[in-house]
Amino acid sequence: MDAKFFTLKEVNLNNNCPECYSREGLQLTFFQKFIENQFFKAITTQTIEKLYCYTCKTEIFSIRWTNDIDQVVAYQKRAATPKTNSIKLKKLSWILITSIAVVLAGIILYTAGLFDT
Repeated sequence: MDAKFFTLKEVNLNNNCPECYSREGLQLTFFQKFIENQFFKAITTQTIEKLYCYTCKTEIFSIRWTNDIDQVVAYQKRAATPKTNSIKLKKLSWILITSIAVVLAGIILYTAGLFDT
């Protein structure tokens, strides 16, 4: 299974960067996980957040967040509504489901005696 993330929401923050102390350049991005393989695509409710400072070109990990940043992230997390769970079957899945249904129907009809000659 191939798990990927898509951008759910991006927010520019006015907080001081914990690394370079700049008030400009902090960007909070929320990502939502989706899974894709040869049979289906599915969106999950799992979200992650990433804080990046474009001034000092550094990803700010949650261990370095200040209380102010924690509060802003918590607020923005509540404001970012994730997409609902969904599953979309791909063409290969529909072919397999149809094939299995036809084979089962054939077996049932054969055992019922409808194919006797």
